[in-house]
Amino acid sequence: MNSCPPFVPICNPPRVTVIGAGNVGSALAQRIIEKDLADVVLLDIVEGRPQGIALDLMEARSVEGHNCHIIGTNDYQDTANSNITVITAGLPRKPGMTRDDLMQTNGKIIIEATQRAIAHSPDSILILVTNPLDVMTYLAWKVSGWPHQRVMGMAGILDSARFQTFIAMELGISPSDVRAMVLGSHGDLMVPLPSYSTVNSIPIAELMDADTIHRLVERTRHGGAEVVGLLKTGGAYYAPASSVCQMIAAILRDESRLLPAASYLQGEYGLDDVFIGVPSRLGCAGVESIHELQLQPCELAALQHSANQVKEKVERAIALFNL
Repeated sequence: MNSCPPFVPICNPPRVTVIGAGNVGSALAQRIIEKDLADVVLLDIVEGRPQGIALDLMEARSVEGHNCHIIGTNDYQDTANSNITVITAGLPRKPGMTRDDLMQTNGKIIIEATQRAIAHSPDSILILVTNPLDVMTYLAWKVSGWPHQRVMGMAGILDSARFQTFIAMELGISPSDVRAMVLGSHGDLMVPLPSYSTVNSIPIAELMDADTIHRLVERTRHGGAEVVGLLKTGGAYYAPASSVCQMIAAILRDESRLLPAASYLQGEYGLDDVFIGVPSRLGCAGVESIHELQLQPCELAALQHSANQVKEKVERAIALFNL
């Protein structure tokens, strides 16, 4: 268990910056303000886009019945003193593309966005959404020079939500009765854990056979690609936005929630110097601790293999960008 970082005071009202006004960023901004979580600064390099989205969302305030403000901007100065900074900027996947295909282009975007954002919000907590998620999270942490507890990636909540959804659909039950857990990298080497997935505390192995579970595990691993293939012009954004919003709520409300997130490991699960999806306790200081599950040998081996693949990509990225 890593030690809890210093308390980071939350201003009132809290302020969240969302960098990138594409589909994920726009949907996230909407989620945040309509849940009355925080005021939002929506930033994008395209002139007029964040301003137009912000105005549209402001005009919906009286209908939705919330009191949060949102501004759109192209200027990082407007993001100053944010409690949380979320980076969604980058190219989305297209059919046939892997998350790794995006590394070079999105790496440049993440490095610049991180440098400019932290200059105006040095006490912020940083959440990465851009793919390839685990590599981009490491690059942002490396560039920021911040304590690792204040940098994390969104992945496990989304992947677990997909697994939960597929289980519920298979059994014809409410997803609110399902709890699912997915660890590892945000990609084809993610590690869904049937042994930690239940329906009202009943292990899913008691409700479906091994072949069905294997099929759902594989669908979860390729859940993002399935959406990309159907949309043909971009990737998922509603579920990713909801997943980030859950992390934001846990931090701003200091809920100390145990959620799967891409967190920095220092010996946990036999891994070191890597951001990978693991159960993380999220509160006002960021990643307050990491919980080590008692994994089966095959599950632990899969998680370590996933993390080692991420480390290899990180090494290539660091060399590519001379970090």
